[in-house]
Amino acid sequence: MVDAAAYAKRVLLTCNGDGDAVSRGIATSLARHGCRLVLVGDEGALAATAEEARRCARGGAAAVAVVGLDFEACDETAAGAAVEAAWRCLGDGLDALVNCCSYEGKVQDCLSITEDDYNKTMKVNVTTPWFLIKAIAKRFRDAQSGGSIVCLTQIIGAERGLYPGAAAYGTSLGAVHQMVRLSAMELGKHKIRVNAVCRGLHLHDKFPVSVGEGKAERSTGEVMPLQRWLDPEKDLASTVLYLISDDSRFMTGTTIYVDGAQSIVRPRMRSFM
Repeated sequence: MVDAAAYAKRVLLTCNGDGDAVSRGIATSLARHGCRLVLVGDEGALAATAEEARRCARGGAAAVAVVGLDFEACDETAAGAAVEAAWRCLGDGLDALVNCCSYEGKVQDCLSITEDDYNKTMKVNVTTPWFLIKAIAKRFRDAQSGGSIVCLTQIIGAERGLYPGAAAYGTSLGAVHQMVRLSAMELGKHKIRVNAVCRGLHLHDKFPVSVGEGKAERSTGEVMPLQRWLDPEKDLASTVLYLISDDSRFMTGTTIYVDGAQSIVRPRMRSFM
C-alpha cells in the first residue's frame, strides 16, 4: 500500500507564467497528490495556475499560496525574503523546493545573442535559482529537518541533447546540472538532497516551432523512439513527485532524463529537421 503521507509535502514551486504548460502540469499534479504549494514568480502571471491548482488540491484553496518574485530583477535579499514568506505561508515550514522557472530567449545564431539577453538568461536560470537554493538550504539546516531540492532542466543543457540556436539557454542549463551535483555533495551533511529532472522537448517549445510545427510533427514517428513529443502536463510530474517524496530518500546529485530518448537520437533528429 502506498503511504499517501510520503507524497503530501510542503513545496515551494517556482513557476513561469500561466502560459507554461510544464509549470501548470507539475503544480496541479502535486496538488492532486496532497502537496501544499507556495507558487513563487510573477504574481499576476500565476493567477490561473494557482486557481487550477486550488481546484485540484485535497486541502482546498488554503493548500495553495502565491508569493511574488521577479527572477530577472531580484537580488539575493529579495530571493531570501521570498523564501521566508513561503516558509511562513503554510504555517509550519517547507519540505521541498522545485524550480521550474526558466527563460529560453529566442532561437538565434550564437553570434547574434546580445549581452543583455545573455545576462538575463543567466540571471533567471542560474543566479536567482542559486539564491533560492541557498536561502531554503539554510532554513532546512537551521530547522534540522532536511529537505529536497529539485531543478527542472532541459536536454539542451546536457552533452547528449544539443540543438542549434540556443547557446545562452543551453549554457545556463549546463550550469544548473553542475550546480545540482556540487550542491548535493556539500548539502548532504544537512540531510538535504539535490536532484534534477532533465525534460525533453514538447511540440510548442521554441526549437520545434522554429523549424515549423508541421515539419516537426510529421517527422515524429521516424526519429523518436516513443514516436511522440513530451506531454508537458502529464509526463514530468510523477518524477518530480518521486524526487520530493520519502521514496527517493537515498537519491541525491542525480539527473533523471524524462525525454523519451530524444537526447539519445538528437543527431538523427537534426538530420531530419
